[in-house]
Amino acid sequence: RLEMHRFGVKVSVIEPGYFKTMITNVENLENNFISSWKKLPEEIKATYGEGYLKQFVASLKLLQKSSNSDLSLVTDCMEHALTSLHPRARYSAGWDAKLLYIPLSYLPSALSDAL
Repeated sequence: RLEMHRFGVKVSVIEPGYFKTMITNVENLENNFISSWKKLPEEIKATYGEGYLKQFVASLKLLQKSSNSDLSLVTDCMEHALTSLHPRARYSAGWDAKLLYIPLSYLPSALSDAL
């Protein structure tokens, strides 16, 4: 954003939270992760353990339950950034982006890593 400023280009960053889309579809992700897991060398599988994959997929399913299906929150940010006379530098779409990710970005790295 700052690099483009010197060329007179205004850039707005849109930081959406977690939304239900085909990219975040748990079934698709799970199939892709299992397919990738099967291709890994046995040494890497042993290092991570079978439980790693199962735990990761379980966390994705949990995350999807709290994800938002109202994509208009994101497209409204895009529309404002494109049509506004004075667009904001940053847009946050979704409650998780506003209440979790923004405050988290202000914390010291050690604390945000722990959370």
